[in-house]
Amino acid sequence: MFTESDTLTGLCVGTTKIAVIVAEREYSSRRETVRISGIGSAPSEGIRKGAIVNLDAAVRSVRKAVREAENIVGYKLTEAMVSFNAVDVSSVMSSGMVSLGRGPRPIQVEDVERVIEAAQSELSIPTNKVVALHTIPVRYSIDSSGDIDDPMGMTGMRLAMNLQTVTVPKPDVHNVVNCVRGAGIERVSLVIKPITSALGALTEEEMRRGAISLSLGGGTTGLAFYKDGRPIKVGIVPIGGDHITNDLASVLRLPLSEAEELKKRIFASEDEDDNFSFLGAKGQPKKTIDPDVAVDIISARFEELFVEHVGVMIPDRDPKQFPAGIVLSGGVAKTKGIDVLLSDIFKMPVRVADPEDYYQMPLGREGADYISAIGTIRYILNKERYPFRFIDEPMIDTLHGGSLPDKTGPAVRNDKQKPSAAWKHVKKFAEKLKESFRELF
Repeated sequence: MFTESDTLTGLCVGTTKIAVIVAEREYSSRRETVRISGIGSAPSEGIRKGAIVNLDAAVRSVRKAVREAENIVGYKLTEAMVSFNAVDVSSVMSSGMVSLGRGPRPIQVEDVERVIEAAQSELSIPTNKVVALHTIPVRYSIDSSGDIDDPMGMTGMRLAMNLQTVTVPKPDVHNVVNCVRGAGIERVSLVIKPITSALGALTEEEMRRGAISLSLGGGTTGLAFYKDGRPIKVGIVPIGGDHITNDLASVLRLPLSEAEELKKRIFASEDEDDNFSFLGAKGQPKKTIDPDVAVDIISARFEELFVEHVGVMIPDRDPKQFPAGIVLSGGVAKTKGIDVLLSDIFKMPVRVADPEDYYQMPLGREGADYISAIGTIRYILNKERYPFRFIDEPMIDTLHGGSLPDKTGPAVRNDKQKPSAAWKHVKKFAEKLKESFRELF
């Protein structure tokens, strides 16, 4: 996969914006790092509530963002890790346990395969409707020892695990792959957007202590709940900033364009007493909006989202499980006072994420709305460094049964990095997991 290239490309398909980030590996220090070498973005068209509703329009949006990034880096992009939302995402936890024999012995890759199969056998997934996009080991345990990151080579008599399976509808997978390929990206890997938003927003310490990643986008709100360094649950709520615009337009009887402008002006306003004026239709007087009325409308929508949707998704309805609090990302996270509102509702610490902490984002691209895009880069690196955190490897191009195309042109690098030894152990099982995708294409 990306281990054979010094170039990493992340592509984020959002309701309001398409973002592309290209990163280059750097080997000057003892620990491998990456440097952002190119960024492209374009307004989203043909996407509603995170789902593609007009393929041609969505392809044009993705192509525009890809071309902008290509103009910066100076070569054609042919592969990408694509983060996307889905209309109906399910996150299900299951468990499995296998015996290692009569006496203690080292754990082998076949044992990991068996325990994952045992955990998956507890699930009932309608494979004709959904795809198991992610298979995430939340916890390995050997005998009485839990919290094992990598069980390979360790000795014991029983191997157990808790497994999170994230499923998405098949049409969503089809549409995203066809859209990205239509924009010129030949090799496509997929990741659900709440995971990349969390990886772009949360620190390692927050993941270990327990934190909630809340990505507030234009059409959806993504959630990822982390404990002990692993995502224990993900979800997507089909409510976002566009719904606030619609509420303002409906209640205040404004055109959508003026309602959107009003929303942005309120979010950016420094003066709480500043009234907002809009030119009326031809022959109509100027319309003045009381900011308090508009803020009440916005607050009502936020309260509905946070109390009726986010709150009920918190595991065991207990925010105390996540002492690191809530970390916000996405374009709506820039709303003034939203962190205070959330903190009052859930009685938890809340902060707005800053991608500049990780990769020195360029001026103008350092906001919370680029968190998910930068999270795709971190996701690629995590899969390489910690292969037992994300067992599945759905490289979509292999689903046709053909060979992957060779890369040519300026994007080719001569000094290729070898795959990690740990990844070699799970490569065999990754091939088995790909079988579940073959019938899609």
